[in-house]
Amino acid sequence: MRVARVFRLPIIAAIAALALSGCMQTAGPVAMAQPQSDLDSLAYGPAPAVAARYEAADSGGAVSALRNAFAAAPRQAYAPAPVAYATAPMPAAYDTSYRLDAGDKLRVVVYGQEGLTNSYAIDAGGSITMPLIGAVPARGRTPAGLAAEITAKLRNGYIREPSVAVEIESYRPFFILGEVAAPGQYPFVPNMSVESAVAIAGGFSPRARRDTVTLTHTDGSGSMRVVVPLGTAIGPGDTVLVGERWF
Repeated sequence: MRVARVFRLPIIAAIAALALSGCMQTAGPVAMAQPQSDLDSLAYGPAPAVAARYEAADSGGAVSALRNAFAAAPRQAYAPAPVAYATAPMPAAYDTSYRLDAGDKLRVVVYGQEGLTNSYAIDAGGSITMPLIGAVPARGRTPAGLAAEITAKLRNGYIREPSVAVEIESYRPFFILGEVAAPGQYPFVPNMSVESAVAIAGGFSPRARRDTVTLTHTDGSGSMRVVVPLGTAIGPGDTVLVGERWF
């Protein structure tokens, strides 16, 4: 009888366990959300299913610190890049030793004197005409030399301490004649060569000599005519003559 009592207690415990397990309901399957990476959570915020878990697990951690820093940083507004529009032609670049002559157009600036600041063309006589001081000889002068001459005239009874600057707005034209498609007069552009002058005039005619041309250059010492190759530089007022080939 004592042996039966020893086995009775484990049997009763097993039966009770089975009864309790029968009363319990089996839980349905649980959908596990795919954990987001730290970069995803920073960029898009944590997923709704795991947001609370992340907050609880990372309270005071590195991810929360980074998220708070991003949220506190001011958002920079990027304006469209400004577009600059030219309102006036830029002055032509020139050599400081360049000698002025008839046909050059100048920009004379007298600081503080809007009535004197203007554009002036050198006339056939080689002068410009300004208010107050009248005609000022410009032919053969450099831009700096002309500015000094204007300053001296204004100081002579008109302005106590004038400040004058002279810039070249446009050069006098060059001329191209002979065997080209469109001979004539054309605006000069700095750093021009004989070859570019021929191109501006429409190129050679079928009978043109294509290796050399005759170039006439005039300066303060007089005129000079030379036969030059196509790569030779030309200056304002020069005349290019393209000859005819013999065969």
